Amino acid sequence: MDTPTLLAHLHHHDTALTLPRGAHLRWDDADLHRAAHTGDPEGYALLGVAPGVRPWQRARVLLQVLAASQAGLDDRARAVQARVARVLTLGLPPAHVITVLLALRRLRANHKHTTRAALRFVLEHPAADALIAARRPALRDCFEHALGTATARGCAGRIAGGDTASDYLQRRLLRFLTDPAAAPDRVQALYHADDPATRPTAGDPAAVDRPVLSVDTVRQRPATITATNRGDIAATLVHLYRGGPAEDLYAALGRQVGAAAAEFPRFTGTLALVVDASASMRGYGDREWAALSQAAALRMVLSQVCARLEVIETGGDERAPRGATDLATGVLDALGAEPDLVAVVSDGYENVYPGDLARVVASLPHAGITTPVVFCHSQFTGSDDLTLRRPAPSLPQRGFWHQDDFAELLPWMFGHCAAGAPWLRAALHDRLDALDRQADTLTARIAA
Repeated sequence: MDTPTLLAHLHHHDTALTLPRGAHLRWDDADLHRAAHTGDPEGYALLGVAPGVRPWQRARVLLQVLAASQAGLDDRARAVQARVARVLTLGLPPAHVITVLLALRRLRANHKHTTRAALRFVLEHPAADALIAARRPALRDCFEHALGTATARGCAGRIAGGDTASDYLQRRLLRFLTDPAAAPDRVQALYHADDPATRPTAGDPAAVDRPVLSVDTVRQRPATITATNRGDIAATLVHLYRGGPAEDLYAALGRQVGAAAAEFPRFTGTLALVVDASASMRGYGDREWAALSQAAALRMVLSQVCARLEVIETGGDERAPRGATDLATGVLDALGAEPDLVAVVSDGYENVYPGDLARVVASLPHAGITTPVVFCHSQFTGSDDLTLRRPAPSLPQRGFWHQDDFAELLPWMFGHCAAGAPWLRAALHDRLDALDRQADTLTARIAA
């Protein structure tokens, strides 16, 4: 599995899955998803919960995980896929999940894990009653595909006749559920909507488009972005650079960096960080210190995350930006440390031999150097114009402007090197554990 390519695709490609009437499922990147799943089923499923993945890409991961056979997978991989499926059925807009389940019907994909996920969504989703009221024909189709039409209608007929816990229902329906007691009324609602006794309440129409679990933290973008509202670490650094009370600020800085670094597992490889500390990184006016403080914040977090961090500053240092930007020499110096990964952190203005970084990067493979190099843009806002700030367009590039961006930036960075593979898997397992706990809390609250 080509993790960097796949992760970039998951972050940027958000074309919807569509099911044209009488035609095949339209899934424009199916080959990419199938190949990734075949190469590493567990790692592929985990990428579905990576920070910043687009909703329709998460829907594709759910579709691929539920459509593929689990024959040959060990218990660990099966468990991960089941947990990811559960999180995604709660964390995606229900309309997306319904599209996935109908796509599975169109593909004639039906395995035990497919049946379990479909039935739990249709009958146990926290908004199941509102969803049945809004999308009853579609959900009935999903229910019948999960069990088989004859079995589904047989279960519905028995329930309509008063059967709620027979051996027949247990073997064919209830054993797939975590809350069997809720199933009979909802099966009745799927098949007998005209009966006032079983008709579901209309509920909230917006429930069809609203996830019940937040997979990504929703960040409130400030109405006005300043140098001091881009995360706690950068804000503290700006105050220090401006001459604030050093003792108190350094104490706060230590706590903030420690808390941020604790969100990530330990990277056991070597990272060489080329930090642009040139005059342009200082900025001026309202933006003074903004880019440099965010770059320094990243450096400080990485110093606690990485077992070995080699820092190469170019253009000055973080307290005295004064020189011009020579990123090419910085990269060559970084490679001398024989790192697993080189990350360039800069605002993108290269004013010593412009184009030199691009030429150096292009020459590395010819010199037998295969160490991956990535470019991290320190920005003032996420909408900065980077047209003139791409000194090496061939390098993998990602921008960041807020401390919250580190959650996506670090997996992207470490995903480019072999030493980062276990780090990325550990980080995604931690994230899945946290989402699992949120899902448990959600379902327990609803059950109560």
